[in-house]
Amino acid sequence: MGVKTVEFRGRDDLTLVADEWKTSVPDPGRPTILLLHGGGQNRLSWKNTGAVLAANGFHVVALDARGHGDSDRAPNAEYSLDALVGDVAAVVDQIGRPVTLIGASMGGMTGLLLADRLGPRAVTKLVLVDVVPRYEQAGTSRIGDFMSRHVNGFVSLDDAADAIADYLPHRKRPRKLDGLKKNLRYRAGRWHWHWDPAFVTSASDGAFAEADVLERAAIGLKIPILLIRGKLSDVVSEEGVADFLAKVPQADFIELSDAGHTAAGDDNDAFTGVVVEFLTR
Repeated sequence: MGVKTVEFRGRDDLTLVADEWKTSVPDPGRPTILLLHGGGQNRLSWKNTGAVLAANGFHVVALDARGHGDSDRAPNAEYSLDALVGDVAAVVDQIGRPVTLIGASMGGMTGLLLADRLGPRAVTKLVLVDVVPRYEQAGTSRIGDFMSRHVNGFVSLDDAADAIADYLPHRKRPRKLDGLKKNLRYRAGRWHWHWDPAFVTSASDGAFAEADVLERAAIGLKIPILLIRGKLSDVVSEEGVADFLAKVPQADFIELSDAGHTAAGDDNDAFTGVVVEFLTR
């Protein structure tokens, strides 16, 4: 069992980079797990989760969305949710077998719409990580503000760590900063986020979709769904969860007490354990 870097072709013929874990004894009866990160993140957000899922017998692919990580930047700053869904639909076609989608924030919205588009033969299960159709505008505005304030990068990794600590006060500031390099790249004397600044500076809204669009897709799904909320989240409220569960009654729900909107990274062990239990039922 090991991880390797692979490439797929997305919409507009973009190169999309992914990490892939293959098990030593693959189970042909299990779908591929396709991991979709949130806006401003990249495939390395799933590093630990991907390894654990592979150790549990799953074929796993963690994808860099267009304009994120090592994937191509979008021509004309096309970061609409429709473009993101088109990319992942192309990836699923190239994988060539059914998938289970695990999506955080932007990735969850992408997965929700894709599951509705492709149907249950292509998408067998869906895990939504701190995302519901009726999300909180104040929380999403805080995300947008954080991303836009730092499009010109940081003088040092310490500056980046300070900014992240201010944005995520519930997380302990790391003593060693090498881990930040998975999300930052050094160029022209500054550390820059590893995503296209046009993702937040362009007119298109790549991170969040209209609630009605997401809700129609969710209501139409008949596959098993797991909603995971970080209890400290300001994007998904208790009211938003209640509304979702009332309209999508087959969905299971888990709340992680020590996590916020970035639930998979805030408490990765608890998050991964919940996901493994759901996938192996």
